[in-house]
Amino acid sequence: MDQRVMPLSSSDEDNLSPYRIFSRDEWAQLRADAPLTLTAEEVLRLQSLNDPISLDEVAAIYLPLSRLLSLYVAATQGLFKATQRFLMAENDVKVPYIIGVAGSVAVGKSTTARVLQALLTRWPNTPKVDLVTTDGFLLPNAELSRLGLMERKGFPESYDTGALLRFLADIKAGKRNVRAPLYSHLVYDVVPGEEVVVDRPDILIVEGLNVLQPARMPRDGTAIPFVSDFFDFSVYIDAEEADLHRWYVNRFLRLRHTAFRNPLSYFRRYAEISEDEAITIAEGLWNRINLLNLRENIIPTRQRASLILKKGASHRIETVALRRL
Repeated sequence: MDQRVMPLSSSDEDNLSPYRIFSRDEWAQLRADAPLTLTAEEVLRLQSLNDPISLDEVAAIYLPLSRLLSLYVAATQGLFKATQRFLMAENDVKVPYIIGVAGSVAVGKSTTARVLQALLTRWPNTPKVDLVTTDGFLLPNAELSRLGLMERKGFPESYDTGALLRFLADIKAGKRNVRAPLYSHLVYDVVPGEEVVVDRPDILIVEGLNVLQPARMPRDGTAIPFVSDFFDFSVYIDAEEADLHRWYVNRFLRLRHTAFRNPLSYFRRYAEISEDEAITIAEGLWNRINLLNLRENIIPTRQRASLILKKGASHRIETVALRRL
């Protein structure tokens, strides 16, 4: 008997996909009658360097997403109350809804996270929305240097994963004043003694490169938690590799005239070099570190997301993939 596996047709792949795919226009219609609560000036303040976002983008993509998340949070709150009744634990505290935001360097994760935070805060059932980045859980530069990991900064092994898991576990346990380390992009390091305090928000957004990365599965079945185990919803921001490469280099060149000129900047030495030298350095950093991390650790987690936002060459989101329930 012929045991060869026949390739799937495109229609079979569509039917078997765990996602429902929406064009930009189709997704924009799902805004329904939700009002746009951000102004153009607010959106401008929320965007990151070299990550343009317009009020139209917010209305077409992020407003429908905030509406969906508001519905999901309300449903989860109802489920939590039902579970409390079942367990006869009426004194249990409310559990925050946690959203993960993942994607490559230079794809616009920070802008997405901040815009979502601003929109979700304006929904009546989620007035308190906090945001943390996993950068704070990177090992300090001194430790990375000791371990020979400075060239692997941003890779899974460069994080204090245990501390991040304990932080998320405390958040999900409803604990008060949970603390996370603070990271400075200016000095390119964790700031000693500085912390972010998270105190029982309605929603917590967790943004980072590898937040959807699973741990290595143990052969003996030991329970090992993943960071994403604590997420109720996750967003992956996707783009073509060539676009990510171009955005990264362009951002590096723009930083030479802005943040790199600060005397305290870790990258101060790059502010005075020629543009050709800067391009060479940016290309080297991209190919040696960021591209490798993208291919080895970030892209493989894309299919674990609840929602995938696919950007075009101009940063404009062209399609939205929502995981089927």
